[in-house]
Amino acid sequence: MALNLVKGIIFLSPTVLGILGNVTVFVNYVLLLGGTEMKSVQLILIHLAFTNIIILFAKGIPKTVSAFGQGLFLHDTGCKIIVYLERVARGLSICTSSLLTVTQAGTMSPTDSMWRRLKLKSPRHILSIFIWFWILNSLISMNLPLSIISINSVNISQITKDDKYCYFVPEGWIIRWTFLMLMVLRDAVFLGIMGGSSGYLVFLLRRHHQRVLHLQSSKFLYKTPPEIRAAQSVLFLMLCFLVFYWADCAFSMLFSSSLNINSVMLNIQEYVTLGYAMLSPFVLIHRDEQLGTCCHSQEDSKTHKNCFTDFFCN
Repeated sequence: MALNLVKGIIFLSPTVLGILGNVTVFVNYVLLLGGTEMKSVQLILIHLAFTNIIILFAKGIPKTVSAFGQGLFLHDTGCKIIVYLERVARGLSICTSSLLTVTQAGTMSPTDSMWRRLKLKSPRHILSIFIWFWILNSLISMNLPLSIISINSVNISQITKDDKYCYFVPEGWIIRWTFLMLMVLRDAVFLGIMGGSSGYLVFLLRRHHQRVLHLQSSKFLYKTPPEIRAAQSVLFLMLCFLVFYWADCAFSMLFSSSLNINSVMLNIQEYVTLGYAMLSPFVLIHRDEQLGTCCHSQEDSKTHKNCFTDFFCN
């Protein structure tokens, strides 16, 4: 009982904080869009925050309830919905993060650069890409509703861990490998795009740093422009994403090659799965020191606007 309480608190605290952080970012950017022209990066951040909220609700909340020892609280339909949503949202997180780096690279690129042509000037284009992301990830995960049932429907002797709430029914190897390869292909493509655009952002920031050193040596007063601070924030977000993504992959490979899986390691892996969704809103809040002030002064629309336009410019 005491162990279940500790495990429940360990999952509950960061899950609730992550949801509150993402809701804060989501609401503030939505309010910003209501009072000014829509910006591509702002729309992408809204979608990323929304995706994180889905992950935390679909993964964090059930895991928390299950950790408290209430593993039989979901029936088949509930299991199918939350597992499907969590898998779709995970794919959306990869796609949206990749789009964020590409858009920021296009924003910072010189006018005659190839990356500049990739910049999506119309919010309508961004929304069309979001629809395509949802369709793509929904199709890649369409096998899950057929292979997920509640542990209520399974002989309890088949469940080896007491903190599970859903059970994966073994699939045929053709179906399993087909959807697995589709997931791997999706991840490889979008991670490759993310890596290329992040590398280009690093190049632009390095060139900017050399120019700053020249200005400082020339005794010119210099102030970091908003687009440079935005690029630095995007790179930091992508670094966090890659750390959690590859850590999750490492745990998955370890578990697939091990017969005896420690429950502590399983819980750590669950934490890693939720890590980016919990941390990313606080990265944004930390990078924009005025964000906290904005949250308490939304009645002043001018102040609210300035808080965000100083952070992400597009």
